[in-house]
Amino acid sequence: MEEKQFDIIILGGGPAGLSAAVYAARSAVKVAVIDISMFGGQPSNYLELENYTGFKKVGGYELMEQFEEHADMFGVEKFPMEEIQSVDLNSEIKTVKTLNGVFKAKAIIIATGAQPKKLGINGEKEFVGRGVSYCAVCDGAFYKEKTVAVVGGGNAAVEEAMYLTRFADKVYLIHRRNELRADKIVQERAFKNEKLEFIYDTIVQEIQGDDLVKKAVIENVKTREVKDLEIDGIFPYIGFTPNVELFNGQVEQDNNGFIVTDDKMQTNVKGVYAIGDVRTTPLRQVITAAADGAVAAVYAGRYVEVIETVTV
Repeated sequence: MEEKQFDIIILGGGPAGLSAAVYAARSAVKVAVIDISMFGGQPSNYLELENYTGFKKVGGYELMEQFEEHADMFGVEKFPMEEIQSVDLNSEIKTVKTLNGVFKAKAIIIATGAQPKKLGINGEKEFVGRGVSYCAVCDGAFYKEKTVAVVGGGNAAVEEAMYLTRFADKVYLIHRRNELRADKIVQERAFKNEKLEFIYDTIVQEIQGDDLVKKAVIENVKTREVKDLEIDGIFPYIGFTPNVELFNGQVEQDNNGFIVTDDKMQTNVKGVYAIGDVRTTPLRQVITAAADGAVAAVYAGRYVEVIETVTV
């Protein structure tokens, strides 16, 4: 099996990982980015962003293309679509084994991100791709002139609900609390959208249908009233779960599984850093992910200098 050697390996090619790649490469160390899919991460699925400084509005895919091109400019080696089998973080020389080879490095930066949290109810898993979706930008066009529901109350939920009104005739926003958690400016826009209807103090108990989703069984958490809501699709946006299966037990994690770091993005394991959505952080945005990447790369580069006499 082919073995490749690097100074720093970055696991994940989203905004955090690509930012780290740029900063690390500029430190004149040998850098590789490995991802189980194509580069770009979650922002590649965003229709547009208007809170990334320097861009009044920019498409998510377009922005991630520029991130990747920037990394290319510095000669970062990229390994997309790699099926990672195991990762050893605790040895002095870190090892990443994939189906295609073995990658070794003095430092690892974990930027594997997070995935949408599931509702965990009957019908959710069964109807994925048949009315249950976690990406409005990906699947919104399938619901032209139909009725859909979005579950959640944060920025992502409200923004995706507004996006869905471009296609659907009716969009319900179901939230378990009595007020939204989204930014006020986002809420104000949503309240002006005539296609949006807000259902507060409510949870989804079950998703039902035949070949496709037909309805959601919803319950008011205050009155305990249960009723059917006829819909053609449902989009849960209730938070994220970190992609940490490969690292569980090797680094310190919080109660939700997110990796704990210090202000230098270093974990409790020497030479291992975590950035972006995969780590414990008060804000999960493209701009903070990119900032995490810059910090981690600088300190990972310094760490590599200290142990540069170690043979990989």
